Amino acid sequence: MIRVLLADDQDLVRSGFSLILSMEDDIEVVGEAKNGQEAVELAQSLQPDVVLMDVQMPVLDGIAATAAVVSEHPATRVLILTTFDREDYLFSALRAGASGFLLKTADADELVDAVRKVAGGLALLSPEMIVPLISRFAQEDTATTSDQPAGGALPLDNRDAFALESLTPRERETLQLLAQGLTNAEIASQLFLGPATVKTHVSNILAKTQSRDRVGAVIFAHRVGLVQ
Repeated sequence: MIRVLLADDQDLVRSGFSLILSMEDDIEVVGEAKNGQEAVELAQSLQPDVVLMDVQMPVLDGIAATAAVVSEHPATRVLILTTFDREDYLFSALRAGASGFLLKTADADELVDAVRKVAGGLALLSPEMIVPLISRFAQEDTATTSDQPAGGALPLDNRDAFALESLTPRERETLQLLAQGLTNAEIASQLFLGPATVKTHVSNILAKTQSRDRVGAVIFAHRVGLVQ
């Protein structure tokens, strides 16, 4: 059973999330917090597996609360759930130790799936936020390689070269679209494939590139030059 703590200053939002999650046989909502300070205190007493954390809350904001929860309870995973697709929220949340970042525009199935993945130790990122994250990664990567001699892109290491070669043409197309922030459904529409087929392609990509999650696969795509 996945034990979940909800932290949001809006009563209706908490009630909605609680209703959605409580319908699942493997998820139990064990507590609700109206602000970040309550979230930290309840995380201490309830020891939840996952905290669904809003960002903008009174007393203590969700970012500071995330840092406190992760620091004091390393086994507890925090999934940021916010209305705002702001890059500063994303980067601050990840630096604070959040395991996932999801927008409140996500549907019920996406929310349930996100909770299960984060509880299982996976990282999760809302598709809309993948491109900003990769852009930041690319900027930092460029800064670290700025002292390299001119003459074009750096050669791939053996592991990346092997992983890239192992991808089928269709898997490469899928990865390129994934790296643009498209969801599985949008990729299926673009490539005229069924959702189940796209899901299989994504699973194969993760395995072949040794990526723990979609974010890792997108970083791989940029690293090997599939996406500029």
